[in-house]
Amino acid sequence: MSTFAELLLNGVSLGSVYALIALGFVVIFRATEVVNFAHASLLLAGGYITASLHDDIGFWPALLVGIAGAALVGAAVEFLVMRRYRGTDHSVLAIVTIGVDILLTTELTRRIGTNVLSPGDPWGDAVLTVGPVSLAHTRIAAFAAATLLITAFLLAFRYTSWGVAMRAAAESPETAALMGVRLRRVSLGAWAVAGGLAAVAALFLTVFPTPGLERATSLAALKAFPAAILGGLDSTTGALVGGLLVGVTESLATGYQSDLSFLGRGLGDLAPYVVMVAILLIRPAGLFGTKELARV
Repeated sequence: MSTFAELLLNGVSLGSVYALIALGFVVIFRATEVVNFAHASLLLAGGYITASLHDDIGFWPALLVGIAGAALVGAAVEFLVMRRYRGTDHSVLAIVTIGVDILLTTELTRRIGTNVLSPGDPWGDAVLTVGPVSLAHTRIAAFAAATLLITAFLLAFRYTSWGVAMRAAAESPETAALMGVRLRRVSLGAWAVAGGLAAVAALFLTVFPTPGLERATSLAALKAFPAAILGGLDSTTGALVGGLLVGVTESLATGYQSDLSFLGRGLGDLAPYVVMVAILLIRPAGLFGTKELARV
């Protein structure tokens, strides 16, 4: 029972980090209707900036610079690349983000090389033990930070003028533009917010028990893509639920790998995608996604 409780708690913590990444996918999709395949490179950029600066300026200032840097990279991608393709088919824009991701990831992996960079976090390998259950401090911090950020985002999305503009743009861009909503500013803000959230997620994907930031870290970010898809790509609630579902599934599948050895190795990496396919077979728009209606 204690093993199950530990795996469940670790899964919830990991899922909250996936929810942060999935929220980045959702924010950009709602603002621009584009699936951003460059999100993993934004995450890698934020993590690289934090890991590179913490020795010189300290962890917390480095983290703030990393968040700002990733937000700036996201805004630059929107301003320098995506804006020039405005009006183009959304599937083409999604392919453009693949090109941006290849460019950014290649440059960042060249800089990282074969090194494993420590994020310099203050939690280290400390573990909290309550009875038979043990949980790393990094997992507790990840859950607390993700909860705080997601709550702040949802409140901003609901009550600020920026959130109202984004919801209007998601409902009907043409009508929103006629009502005075500046779609370019909404899009720029969405890319910047997504970059900042990705930088925070990068921190908690590279702290204990993970050895640190490395070239493959961006691949870990792709596990959040099933979370965004199965939750519904245009739903902020779906991003949260999808992230938790993927995190718990991965944690339980990895923890009980030895009991499921007949299914082969690496079950934890595969399980989130199996869950995504199973849910999409039942609900093609995701758990909370908007169903598109067509008049015939």
